[in-house]
Parts: sequence; C-alpha cells; structure tokens
Amino acid sequence: MRADSDMDHKDVFAALDRVCEDNISVLCGASESAYGTVTHRLVTCMKQIQEHGRALEPLVASFTAVYHHYDFDAETPGNGYRTLVKVLQSCLLHIIHKGRYIASNCSGAFFRADHNASEMEAYCSALCQLRALLHLAHRLINDNDCGQLYTLQDGDLSHRFVQEYSSMHKACFYGRCLGFQFTPALRPFLQTIVISMVSYGEMFGKQQSGISTAALSLLTSGKYVIDPELRGTEFERITQNLDLKFWKSFWNITESDILSGFTRIASNPVQVNFTLTIPPVTLHLPLASDPTLSTTVSPPVAHWGPGPVHMRLVSYELRDGQDSEELLIFSRSDPASPSVSRLPRLWKHPRSPWLIIHFHGGGFVAQTSRSHENYLRSWSKELSVPILSVDYSLSPEAPFPRALEECFYAYCWALNNCHLLGSTAERVCLAGDSAGGNLCITVSMRALTSGIRVPNGIMAAYPATLLTTDASPSRLLTLIDPLLPLGVLAKCVNAYAGVHFQTVQPVDRRGSLSALGRDTAMLLSDLTQGASSWIQSFLDPNRSSGGSQRRTRRASAPPSSPSSADRIHYPDGFEPLRSECLAFVHPTSCPVIRNPLVSPLLAPPTLLRGLPPVHIVASALDALLDDSVMFAKKLRAMGQPVSLTVVEDLPHGFLSLSQICKETESAANICVARIREIFQQENTPKLQETFQSSCSSG
Repeated sequence: MRADSDMDHKDVFAALDRVCEDNISVLCGASESAYGTVTHRLVTCMKQIQEHGRALEPLVASFTAVYHHYDFDAETPGNGYRTLVKVLQSCLLHIIHKGRYIASNCSGAFFRADHNASEMEAYCSALCQLRALLHLAHRLINDNDCGQLYTLQDGDLSHRFVQEYSSMHKACFYGRCLGFQFTPALRPFLQTIVISMVSYGEMFGKQQSGISTAALSLLTSGKYVIDPELRGTEFERITQNLDLKFWKSFWNITESDILSGFTRIASNPVQVNFTLTIPPVTLHLPLASDPTLSTTVSPPVAHWGPGPVHMRLVSYELRDGQDSEELLIFSRSDPASPSVSRLPRLWKHPRSPWLIIHFHGGGFVAQTSRSHENYLRSWSKELSVPILSVDYSLSPEAPFPRALEECFYAYCWALNNCHLLGSTAERVCLAGDSAGGNLCITVSMRALTSGIRVPNGIMAAYPATLLTTDASPSRLLTLIDPLLPLGVLAKCVNAYAGVHFQTVQPVDRRGSLSALGRDTAMLLSDLTQGASSWIQSFLDPNRSSGGSQRRTRRASAPPSSPSSADRIHYPDGFEPLRSECLAFVHPTSCPVIRNPLVSPLLAPPTLLRGLPPVHIVASALDALLDDSVMFAKKLRAMGQPVSLTVVEDLPHGFLSLSQICKETESAANICVARIREIFQQENTPKLQETFQSSCSSG
C-alpha cells in the first residue's frame, strides 16, 4: 500500500474527534430558526460518528499492530485486514472533509442544509457498517492461526458470517457513498453502472421492446440519479434477490454490437481478429519427459458429449500462417470481425516465438473474448505477440468440468497448431482474469497430470482460487462492493458447481448476443449514455439533492434479522444497521467446490509442484484479494516460482476498465510487464529438473 494510505491512524481519529466537536459546538450555537430539524439531524449524526470513532480507534490499533504478519512478504504489503483499515480510513477522511466544510459554511446564505445533512447521515451509516465489519474481522483474526486469512476449518463460523451478511444493511454503500473507497476517477463510471443496473433490473422480465423501452428506461434512470437513497435501496434489492439470468443478461451488455463497436473505436486497431471453431477430434501430443513418446487428449465430453471449442485469434501484425487455407477451415462467421478470406493481403511478419493463450473472466457465467477485446488488442500491440482467447462454455448450462475441458483442449490444440496462429510457441504464456485466472492455473495442473508440456508461465489477474463462501477479511468487502456482492458471487460459484444443473446442451454461441436481445442492447446503450451525462448535472455539488427524506432505520430485531443462534454478537451493546430486504445467499456446500481443479488453493502439493512461474496481479480493494495472497504463499512455501503484485484503489475487474483512467491503465501495464517477464526469462536447470521429475512421477 502507498505511504499516504498508511497515515498514522491516531492522527485520523484525532482529526475526526475535533471535527465532531467543532460541528456540535457550531450547530448547537446556531439559531434554532435557521434550519430547525436539519440542525438537529446534523448534531445527532455528528454525535453518532464521534461514538463510532472512539470505539473504532483501539480496534484499528489492534489490527495495525499485527496485520503485517498476513502479507505475502515485506515488499508486498497487502491482505484483507490492511484493506479493511484502509477502507475505514477512506470513509473517515470523507467525513472529516465534509465536517470541516459544514462547520465553516453552515451559517452561510447558500449553505444547503438538507443536502449536507443527507450526505453526513449516509457516511454515518457507512461508518456504522464498517465498524461491524471490523468487529467481524477481529473475530477472524482471533480464531485463525497467525498468517492464515481463511477460516477453512470452521464451517460454522463461515455459515454465521454468511447469515450476518444476509441481514446487514448495504444500501448506504450504493447511494451517496458509492465507490468512496476507489480512486475518484472511477466514481462517475461506477455511478453510471449502478444506475444502469437498477434501471435495467426494474425493466428486466417485462415484455417491452424497441424505442419505447429505451425511452422508458431513460426516464426511469432519472429518479435514481436525483435520489441516491432510492438508488441504494433498489441496488441492494437487485443484488440480493434477482436470479442469475439477470446477471448473465446485464454482464453480456458488453457483447452488444453498439458497445463493442465503441470499444473497437477506442482500442488499438489490429490486422487479425476473427473467431475459430475447432471440431472435437482426438489430439496427439508429445510427452514432456520423452518427446519420442506421445499421449492422446480427448475432446471435451462433460455433460453432453463431444462438442466444438470456440476461440478468437487477435494479432496486431499479420504473421505467417494466419491467412493460410488450413486456418480458413476453422474460421467462422462473426459480423463484427473479418474472416480469414477477407483479410487484406499485407506484408506478413514471420512467426513470433511467443504465444499468449487467454481465458476471459465473467464469473464462469457470462462474457466472451469479445468482452475483453479492448485490452487483448493492446497486449498484442505492446508485446508484438498473437493471442488466442478461448470462448469456453458458460454456466449454469455448462458447469464444471466443461469449461476446464474446453480450455485444456484449446491449449493442446494451440500447441499442435501454433504455426497457424502466427507463432512458433517457443514460449507460451497463459493469461486470464478472475475466473480466467482460475482456469489458467487449473489448465496448467491438467497439463502436469497429463504429462504434456506446461506453459512457460501464468499471468493471473485477481484470480478466484477458492470458490467457497469461507470467511476471510477481504471477503467482508462483498458487503460494500458494487461489482462483487456476496450474493452474486455465490450464485456464480453455485452455477459453476452444477447446483440445480439440468443436462441441456447450450445454444450455439456464434452470436455474441445469445443472452441479450438487440432491443436490450439498444436500451442499455442509450441508458448508459444518458446516465453518464445526467450524472454530471444532477450530482453536481452546486445543485439540490432532490430533497429525499428517506432515512435508514436502526432496527434492533427486524424481520430479516438472523436467529439468535446464528447471529454474531457485538461488544458494548453495538448493533449494525439491518436491512429490510433479506439476502438469500446459498452457501457453496456442493462437494465439487472443494475439488482442487475448482479451488486450486485447496490442491495438495502433488498437484501444484511443477507448475510454471505464476505471476499474480491483485487489487488491494478486491474481495478476492486474500485468494491471491494465500495462493501465492502456498506456492512459495513449496518452492514454486511465484510473484504477487498488489495495486491500489481499484476494484475487481480493473483490466476491463483499463481505458477509464490512468490508475487502471497503470495496473494493466503491470500485467503486460509480467507477461513480458515470462517471455524473456530463461529456463533454469532447477525448474527443468523439477518439471521432469514431476511429469515422470505423474
């Protein structure tokens, strides 16, 4: 973490206490006729904030004294405990800044009393919930062994954490406080996403289409721009109760012709960008331990038998083999991409010695290579390397192990046919983000156990290495994260595990809009554009907030509260805010979840020894941060080559946001640097010997 984020917490709490005292003094001395009820609201709020601050200071001190024990190493400070303290400090700094403004301007003629009271009340609610999260984390740090971030042996404790999450109020984090923990440049983007999602959720499932639907959605979105409290309440309802079909549909918005067209305009042009369909035939590959011998690799068969595998080839330059008639056999129609036969006859570059095989993210349930084209184009240009991105089948129609089978088959096919891809494959890197990072690791594990060549390295961005609802400090962030709520995460994991799966072959994925009609794409395109512009006007601090008078209730025992047996007990009579909308989070109890090829963090050393160098790029504010830290620690303890980089102030999925701001661009550049290291490093005899012995014993 950066030095400025490690500002002495004592100074922050001292400043908070002074601001609270100043505001109470100034507001209590103001004329009652000035603002009346609003003044009372502000005084009450500042007293509550002061109470939270004084209770939190010793708790934070207990974390800062020990959280360095949970880092990967001294040069890589980052873990869920640090993150919770960092998020709390960010909230406190917002309160201090706003409090100073109120104390200095509350007597002014242009002071917007109701707006400022609503702002302070929102952050007071957020502070209350963060106090609860810190107490939950304190429970974790006491119950776990030193250095351990997960409660893997205490299923009851994890269950009670899920129950607590289900009843806790979350709307305050999706209204006025939305994205306060992230870099400021991302806040308008997050506001647009949340407003779009809420409006889309309101329309989801209704039998409407065309221009009337788009117009209605834009009108609907307006009230969520004007009224942040309503937006937060609706977003909480959506993230807790709408089913997986909604999430698949919304996430696939990036597949629409309009939005993907904008992406292509903004991203680097490439000479090669087309899709391939590889038929299901048995492959023959040489054994890594003895290339004179070979082994067979069967095509994907899980759930519905042999089927083709879809891929996308992206290359900044046209290279030998990429326009061959042999490759033309595998090309298929894509309205947004030229086929091989329509490639311009340019001067061809020789085959690259490098090859990237990419697996996209999307929670195993959504998106394709097309969603991730933006940064793939940049990678191909910056590294001068062809990229093969795999469009694996998605859950719940295709649960584990179908995606893994298809990705492993694609890897094997690419090794056999690298000459068609514009590469000699002297060095091969597997790269992926989130679910794709998981697949990079598990495909390499499959290669090890099959005795074939493993890739030269893995670049995994914020990978999911433990697909369970086991508690960890960073996973407590799912309470406040607009992009990765626990309810949504659990739905994705259960879908991949095959919970409620029915054996049905998925529809042909030739069109990128398989889960999203064109009318919906038009709707969301207009909605996103409209919300973006309206945010600038309606959320301008010089405008009125809309005068919403809704308040979050502190309910001691609302209908949605967990039973007394399941409830986490807090000290000093403290109780977090409870939600009026219960979240139904289905625990990931399916045995498949603990399969090492699903959750590689649980893999025994025999399945991990011999992996290539693994370079993990994680985010300090990602709910899956602890997945990365613990997996990196596990590999290092085994003597496996591994590196971990933790970037600041960014959410899960930052690769797809690489063009939003300079911070996301810098994080994406780190990923490129790690891939370059894989291509440029020399194989050491020690690594070769480890690999040979692993293959022989396997």
